[in-house]
Amino acid sequence: MSDHDKKFFDNFLLIIGVMVFVTLMLFLLAQSMSEDTQEQWTKQDPAFKAATEARLKPAGYAVKTGDAEPVAAAAVAAVEVEQAPRSGADVFNEACAACHVAGVAGAPRLGDTAAWTDRIAKGRDTLVEHAIKGFAGSAGYMPAKGGRMDLSDADTAAAVEYMMEKGQ
Repeated sequence: MSDHDKKFFDNFLLIIGVMVFVTLMLFLLAQSMSEDTQEQWTKQDPAFKAATEARLKPAGYAVKTGDAEPVAAAAVAAVEVEQAPRSGADVFNEACAACHVAGVAGAPRLGDTAAWTDRIAKGRDTLVEHAIKGFAGSAGYMPAKGGRMDLSDADTAAAVEYMMEKGQ
């Protein structure tokens, strides 16, 4: 290696070293400044605090028989998720069609007026009660909420009304 090449190589390494040092200093300066501003502006923001509290809120509460301090009813009610009632057609297509299209387990088929006439004569309230609580009759078996316990009573009633309309 010639003397000229050695000098170039030494200068090149010196310049690279200075550039790395300057980059590191700029990075540390930016890090230091962002800690101050992030604490001041972001973490003190009410929207940030509310979002953080919402993420950390417990998903639910468990109350066992004999607990010394049961959870207040208001706290349990606050955890329940309320959904907007869905249309009867949507609930039927999602939950009821599996049995009421094919007539599984004696289920009256949608639109079969002969099968629905006697049931409709019992009245809407009776049909809704059977759909919500379940029913075992001579024609077959209706599980509570069609086996879909995640359905609300309002959704179940909407599906019954939809089937009654189609059965007339």
